[in-house]
Amino acid sequence: DGSIKNANISLLISNNLDSGAVSFARQKEIDVFILNTRRYPDQDKYQTTLIEKLKGVSPDLIVLAGYMKLIPSKIIPIYNQKIINIHPGKLPDFGGKGFYGINIHKAVINSGIRETAVTIHYVNEEYDKGIIIHEEKISIKEGESPESLANRVLLVEHKIYPKIINKLLNN
Repeated sequence: DGSIKNANISLLISNNLDSGAVSFARQKEIDVFILNTRRYPDQDKYQTTLIEKLKGVSPDLIVLAGYMKLIPSKIIPIYNQKIINIHPGKLPDFGGKGFYGINIHKAVINSGIRETAVTIHYVNEEYDKGIIIHEEKISIKEGESPESLANRVLLVEHKIYPKIINKLLNN
Protein backbone atom coordinates (compact mmCIF):
# COMPACT_ATOMS: atom_id res chain seq x y z
CA ASP A 1 0.00 0.00 0.00
CA GLY A 2 3.05 2.30 -0.05
CA SER A 3 3.11 3.03 3.65
CA ILE A 4 6.05 2.28 5.87
CA LYS A 5 5.20 0.52 9.13
CA ASN A 6 6.72 1.20 12.56
CA ALA A 7 8.82 4.06 11.26
CA ASN A 8 9.19 7.75 11.82
CA ILE A 9 10.81 10.15 9.38
CA SER A 10 13.01 12.24 11.65
CA LEU A 11 14.63 14.54 9.14
CA LEU A 12 14.76 15.39 5.46
CA ILE A 13 18.13 16.58 4.22
CA SER A 14 18.13 18.11 0.76
CA ASN A 15 20.46 20.20 -1.32
CA ASN A 16 17.49 21.82 -3.08
CA LEU A 17 15.23 24.19 -1.14
CA ASP A 18 12.70 24.15 -4.00
CA SER A 19 12.30 20.37 -4.31
CA GLY A 20 8.94 18.66 -4.02
CA ALA A 21 10.32 16.55 -1.17
CA VAL A 22 10.99 19.70 0.89
CA SER A 23 7.44 20.97 0.28
CA PHE A 24 6.01 17.56 1.20
CA ALA A 25 8.11 17.33 4.39
CA ARG A 26 7.06 20.81 5.51
CA GLN A 27 3.38 19.96 4.92
CA LYS A 28 3.82 16.84 7.09
CA GLU A 29 5.76 18.82 9.74
CA ILE A 30 8.94 16.82 9.18
CA ASP A 31 12.14 18.67 10.04
CA VAL A 32 14.01 19.88 6.97
CA PHE A 33 17.67 20.79 6.67
CA ILE A 34 19.16 22.27 3.52
CA LEU A 35 22.76 21.21 2.96
CA ASN A 36 24.50 22.37 -0.18
CA THR A 37 27.82 23.81 -1.25
CA ARG A 38 26.36 27.31 -1.49
CA ARG A 39 25.59 27.25 2.24
CA TYR A 40 28.66 25.16 3.16
CA PRO A 41 31.39 25.78 0.56
CA ASP A 42 34.08 24.34 2.86
CA GLN A 43 34.10 20.54 2.37
CA ASP A 44 35.12 19.79 5.98
CA LYS A 45 32.36 22.02 7.38
CA TYR A 46 29.89 20.40 4.96
CA GLN A 47 30.80 16.89 6.15
CA THR A 48 30.93 17.85 9.83
CA THR A 49 27.51 19.51 9.59
CA LEU A 50 26.03 16.46 7.87
CA ILE A 51 27.49 14.11 10.50
CA GLU A 52 26.15 16.32 13.32
CA LYS A 53 22.65 16.43 11.77
CA LEU A 54 22.57 12.67 11.32
CA LYS A 55 23.88 11.95 14.82
CA GLY A 56 21.19 14.29 16.16
CA VAL A 57 18.44 11.99 14.85
CA SER A 58 20.23 8.60 15.22
CA PRO A 59 18.71 7.07 12.09
CA ASP A 60 18.14 3.35 11.80
CA LEU A 61 18.09 3.80 8.04
CA ILE A 62 19.04 6.64 5.69
CA VAL A 63 16.91 6.53 2.55
CA LEU A 64 18.08 8.36 -0.56
CA ALA A 65 15.52 9.30 -3.20
CA GLY A 66 16.50 11.56 -6.05
CA TYR A 67 19.72 12.51 -4.27
CA MET A 68 22.39 12.65 -6.94
CA LYS A 69 25.43 13.75 -4.93
CA LEU A 70 28.10 11.35 -3.76
CA ILE A 71 27.75 10.70 -0.03
CA PRO A 72 30.89 12.05 1.68
CA SER A 73 33.38 9.27 2.44
CA LYS A 74 33.44 10.15 6.17
CA ILE A 75 29.72 9.25 6.41
CA ILE A 76 29.89 5.76 4.89
CA PRO A 77 31.75 3.95 7.74
CA ILE A 78 29.57 5.62 10.40
CA TYR A 79 26.39 4.35 8.73
CA ASN A 80 27.72 1.19 7.07
CA GLN A 81 24.81 -0.66 5.43
CA LYS A 82 22.33 1.85 6.82
CA ILE A 83 22.22 4.06 3.71
CA ILE A 84 20.13 2.86 0.79
CA ASN A 85 19.44 4.26 -2.65
CA ILE A 86 17.06 3.44 -5.46
CA HIS A 87 18.27 3.46 -9.05
CA PRO A 88 16.00 3.40 -12.12
CA GLY A 89 18.17 0.94 -14.02
CA LYS A 90 19.90 -2.41 -13.79
CA LEU A 91 23.17 -2.22 -11.88
CA PRO A 92 26.02 -2.31 -12.59
CA ASP A 93 25.21 -2.13 -16.32
CA PHE A 94 23.39 1.21 -16.26
CA GLY A 95 24.90 2.94 -13.26
CA GLY A 96 27.71 5.28 -12.35
CA LYS A 97 28.60 8.78 -13.41
CA GLY A 98 26.24 10.20 -16.03
CA PHE A 99 23.59 7.52 -15.51
CA TYR A 100 20.70 9.51 -14.10
CA GLY A 101 17.25 10.60 -15.23
CA ILE A 102 16.34 10.09 -18.85
CA ASN A 103 19.99 9.26 -19.71
CA ILE A 104 19.52 5.82 -18.15
CA HIS A 105 16.40 5.05 -20.16
CA LYS A 106 17.95 6.27 -23.42
CA ALA A 107 20.96 4.03 -22.81
CA VAL A 108 18.72 1.06 -22.00
CA ILE A 109 16.62 1.52 -25.17
CA ASN A 110 19.74 2.09 -27.33
CA SER A 111 21.39 -1.07 -25.95
CA GLY A 112 18.66 -3.26 -27.41
CA ILE A 113 18.18 -5.29 -24.23
CA ARG A 114 14.68 -6.62 -23.53
CA GLU A 115 14.64 -6.06 -19.79
CA THR A 116 15.66 -3.35 -17.35
CA ALA A 117 15.28 -3.11 -13.59
CA VAL A 118 14.74 -0.90 -10.60
CA THR A 119 17.67 -1.56 -8.29
CA ILE A 120 17.81 -0.83 -4.57
CA HIS A 121 21.29 -0.95 -3.11
CA TYR A 122 23.40 -0.01 -0.13
CA VAL A 123 25.42 3.15 -0.64
CA ASN A 124 29.20 3.06 -0.56
CA GLU A 125 31.97 5.47 -1.63
CA GLU A 126 31.25 5.07 -5.37
CA TYR A 127 28.17 5.92 -7.45
CA ASP A 128 25.84 2.91 -7.74
CA LYS A 129 28.46 0.37 -6.62
CA GLY A 130 27.07 -0.75 -3.25
CA ILE A 131 25.71 -4.21 -2.50
CA ILE A 132 22.41 -4.83 -4.28
CA ILE A 133 19.49 -5.40 -1.90
CA HIS A 134 16.73 -5.91 -4.45
CA GLU A 135 16.29 -5.88 -8.21
CA GLU A 136 12.79 -5.55 -9.68
CA LYS A 137 12.83 -6.54 -13.36
CA ILE A 138 10.82 -4.64 -15.97
CA SER A 139 10.25 -5.82 -19.54
CA ILE A 140 10.88 -3.33 -22.31
CA LYS A 141 8.00 -3.04 -24.76
CA GLU A 142 8.51 -3.16 -28.53
CA GLY A 143 9.07 0.37 -29.87
CA GLU A 144 9.12 1.88 -26.38
CA SER A 145 10.42 5.42 -25.95
CA PRO A 146 12.80 6.43 -23.16
CA GLU A 147 10.02 8.66 -21.78
CA SER A 148 7.41 5.88 -21.61
CA LEU A 149 9.98 3.56 -20.03
CA ALA A 150 10.87 6.27 -17.49
CA ASN A 151 7.18 6.60 -16.53
CA ARG A 152 6.75 2.85 -16.09
CA VAL A 153 9.98 2.56 -14.10
CA LEU A 154 8.89 5.39 -11.78
CA LEU A 155 5.63 3.57 -10.99
CA VAL A 156 7.63 0.47 -10.04
CA GLU A 157 10.01 2.57 -7.92
CA HIS A 158 7.09 4.03 -5.95
CA LYS A 159 5.68 0.55 -5.35
CA ILE A 160 8.86 -1.34 -4.48
CA TYR A 161 10.86 1.17 -2.38
CA PRO A 162 8.41 1.25 0.55
CA LYS A 163 8.26 -2.58 0.53
CA ILE A 164 12.05 -2.89 0.77
CA ILE A 165 12.27 -0.13 3.41
CA ASN A 166 9.65 -2.02 5.45
CA LYS A 167 11.63 -5.23 5.10
CA LEU A 168 14.87 -3.59 6.21
CA LEU A 169 13.30 -1.82 9.18
CA ASN A 170 10.95 -4.52 10.40
CA ASN A 171 12.85 -7.79 9.92
